[in-house]
Amino acid sequence: MENGKLFKYIFIIFLFIVSLFCIFSFNKKLADNRTEVVVWTLQMANFSDYINGIIKEYEAQNPNIKIKWIDVPFSEGEKRTLASILSNNPPDLVNLNPDFSAILAQKGALEPIDEERLSDFNQDVVKSLKYNGQLYAVPWYATSAITIYNKKLFAKSGLKHLPQTFDELANISGKIKLKTGAFAYFPTITENDTMLKILNKYGVGVNNIDSNESVKVFDMYKKLYQQKHIPAESITQTHQEALEKYMSENVVFYQGGANFLSMIKDNAPNVYQNTEVAPQIVGKLGQNDFSLMNFIIPVRAKHKQEALDFCLYLTNQKNQLELAKMTNVISTNKSALKDKFYNSDTDIMARARKYSALQINHINPVLHQQNGQKDINLLVNAAVQSILLNKGNTKTILIQLKKDIERLK
Repeated sequence: MENGKLFKYIFIIFLFIVSLFCIFSFNKKLADNRTEVVVWTLQMANFSDYINGIIKEYEAQNPNIKIKWIDVPFSEGEKRTLASILSNNPPDLVNLNPDFSAILAQKGALEPIDEERLSDFNQDVVKSLKYNGQLYAVPWYATSAITIYNKKLFAKSGLKHLPQTFDELANISGKIKLKTGAFAYFPTITENDTMLKILNKYGVGVNNIDSNESVKVFDMYKKLYQQKHIPAESITQTHQEALEKYMSENVVFYQGGANFLSMIKDNAPNVYQNTEVAPQIVGKLGQNDFSLMNFIIPVRAKHKQEALDFCLYLTNQKNQLELAKMTNVISTNKSALKDKFYNSDTDIMARARKYSALQINHINPVLHQQNGQKDINLLVNAAVQSILLNKGNTKTILIQLKKDIERLK
């Protein structure tokens, strides 16, 4: 009898162990059968707690999905993305800039995005991401330069109204130099595509770069340069040198992102005390420059729908706003932009955010990068130097510039 009871107990324990093994095996099988969505971001390793937190929340809500996150150094983003897209095993979701995304869209390498699912995004931003009327990217976060200025020097100039356009700024540059000894601003017009961005604000692109409107813009800067109302280094130096001149009180107005305020505060606290912000200087068309990061889905991705679902979760109101508060970037989600974080003017940083967020509503027409953009930039910048140094007639130089650009096509 005792042996029978012992056998019975052993048998029950055996069944219990077998049951646990089966349950474990079943759960393991479920885990192994989850759909793995591979997501690449650019230079977000410093925000790993933020990204991993979102992934953990998403996987808890979607137990059939596993997110594999890989962060790629910014300098390798385009090269690694191109290599992966040409393969048969690309990531499902990739963080890129719009210019390279557009090039991939032109090559038919991207999956179209259902625009109806982006109804809660800023529609000006969404429109900027279209190629041939089709959407191929989901916006993530943006930045938009503001005008940073020295209010003490501006008051010393005797002027009452801040300039809102490049033409107004050019018209007061002489008086500012005379009254303050400082330059009104330091236009780094041969840095990358700076001149093309300025021309875009006047409705000028590479196709009409020899137009009369273009001549007016070039001649405006030629006059400023020849009269020494802008620094001689304007045709050779970058925004970093311009910032240094601002911090040494040799420049009244500086255009840059809100992040530059922190640099001024840390490196020139006395100048920071006299610093204020205003909206971005605009051109004839009134639109603002901005920079954007977005997500794309390769046409060869294995899990396109799952990738889009996660992308929209990552870029929703809550998650965009959390990222903005950590970094001071501008959300592209309409609901996030309505938050009090973007609608306060309690201090200079809050005002900078407010102006930047408002500017996202006025960004079209957008300057789109083209194939061979670096070569185009070099040609344009060479023309800028020739014109400002008075090496020839502006119209003649621009006619030749257009011919040189057309040869690149």
